[in-house]
Amino acid sequence: MQQLHVPELSDDLFELLNGEHLERKQHEAMFLMTVTEDGWPHNAMVSVGEIVALDKKTLRIALWPGTNTTQNCIRSGKAVLVAVYKGKVNYVRLSLHRIGILEGAKHPLERFSAAVESFKEDQAKYADITSGIQIRLKHEGKVLERWNETVKETKR
Repeated sequence: MQQLHVPELSDDLFELLNGEHLERKQHEAMFLMTVTEDGWPHNAMVSVGEIVALDKKTLRIALWPGTNTTQNCIRSGKAVLVAVYKGKVNYVRLSLHRIGILEGAKHPLERFSAAVESFKEDQAKYADITSGIQIRLKHEGKVLERWNETVKETKR
């Protein structure tokens, strides 16, 4: 079953990306899909420590400077976020505006403001989606601390 394209996140996806209770969401990973300079799809895994929803229509994204994903975002101003959460596959088309690295940031990451252009969620009628990409942090305390700091800086 597919939901039609709408220009805002679902309640479930907003709850995942709201920047709160990261310790409970630490195992969730998503794909941020961009297009390379020569037209090929490029996938990067991202976490709740790198994407925060300010509201259902506006996200902020923090990426490491100089990566292929960051360069693709700067060049094209577009990305698609794919998240499997609560038994649904969520597709979010994003228009990106580069904010840049926050002066004096503890974690100097390239920040983007992302407008939700369309949102679609998908479920199979014949099967249950039981999980998406799951991760286990190697240094949970340090990573969660960095994520919480990054989310605060990304919102500014």
